Amino acid sequence: MIRIRFLPALAALLALLCAAAPLPLHAQNPPTDRDLAIYAGLHAAAATGDVAEIEKLIVEGERPDLQDSSSRTPLHVAVYRKQHKAAEALMRLGANPNALDLQRFDILTIATTQNDLEMVKIALAGGAKATNVTTQSNATALISAAHLGHVDILRALIEAKAPLDHKNNIGWTALIVGVVLGNGSKAHVDTVETLVKAGADVDIKDRQGMTALAHARQRGYSDMVRILEPASGRRT
Repeated sequence: MIRIRFLPALAALLALLCAAAPLPLHAQNPPTDRDLAIYAGLHAAAATGDVAEIEKLIVEGERPDLQDSSSRTPLHVAVYRKQHKAAEALMRLGANPNALDLQRFDILTIATTQNDLEMVKIALAGGAKATNVTTQSNATALISAAHLGHVDILRALIEAKAPLDHKNNIGWTALIVGVVLGNGSKAHVDTVETLVKAGADVDIKDRQGMTALAHARQRGYSDMVRILEPASGRRT
């Protein structure tokens, strides 16, 4: 039995361990089977990719940005369901490409986390902004791409002028995330290299005073270290 006097110390230790552990950056909330079963109107048409029905309903006056109980618009649903033509139709007919659902996901971040490059291109062409601050961690689609090692999408977002050095709510940039939440895989090495070549600031420190290079050294990611070392100090 733990004595009462030890409980504050135990609580402090647990808090420290939780803070030190790398946490996932997303808490996506795609439509469930129950949601899909009760959808009607534009949400149902978006889920099934029925472009003709989408066009008909909007002409008849249905609002393209009507939200379900999780603040998902029909466009969110189309993107979650990878209904490319439906997403194009909804944006063409006035759907907001920058709307956030209840978990603060926009369509660009949803498509990024799903590694759906075609949808990312559709979203950008339809007016989705790579500068949007999304998710409950105040991240960006670029940070999500770095987290998951989705390099082709990372490049598309960089081309779309995504902010390279945006920090999420724990002080991590896309570059730091690529090191800390990656696993040292080739995809994450390519992520780090792509961000460095694009001009990401290697010397930004997180809340623990650690740079991407310091994290890479700590983890023994030698390939990342070789990329990061020559870029260190280039802005000073």
